Amino acid sequence: MKTPLLLLKHAAVFLCSIVLFVTSVQAQDDKKQKGQDIKQLLDSKEYIFKAQQVTPSRGGARQLTSEYDLRLLGDSLVAYLPYFGRAYSAPIDIKESGLQFTSTNFGYELSTRKKGWDVVMRPKDVSSIQQLVLMVSSSGRATLQVTSTNREPISFNGQVLSRY
Repeated sequence: MKTPLLLLKHAAVFLCSIVLFVTSVQAQDDKKQKGQDIKQLLDSKEYIFKAQQVTPSRGGARQLTSEYDLRLLGDSLVAYLPYFGRAYSAPIDIKESGLQFTSTNFGYELSTRKKGWDVVMRPKDVSSIQQLVLMVSSSGRATLQVTSTNREPISFNGQVLSRY
């Protein structure tokens, strides 16, 4: 009597092992496909970085409750991001208090790192911004570091998404 029960237990363990293996392989394939999709977005220069958290140079991280983003539209770079931190000169127009600009003349360098990509953008027609560095993981999570001429650096955490 004990032998059939023992065989049934072994069969159940074997079946569970197969299910776990197939699930693991499927998850790895999905992860690989997601990474390929992110790489295609970065190559196309047609994507949106949605900021969800901001970390100023001084002070702690803050969750963002409004919609802030950085949009790459092929030949245009459009930023609508908040700024918290020290400015070395005050803006003349109150509308310029955040990081809001449009650039149609910018450098774009994409490089691969161990678990993702780095994108360095240097607007040539926006004098207040030196560079933007977007560090993107294969899952689409990203960190954007902004270096300004007249302000302390600031970084944002968020997600890279298709613009459609």
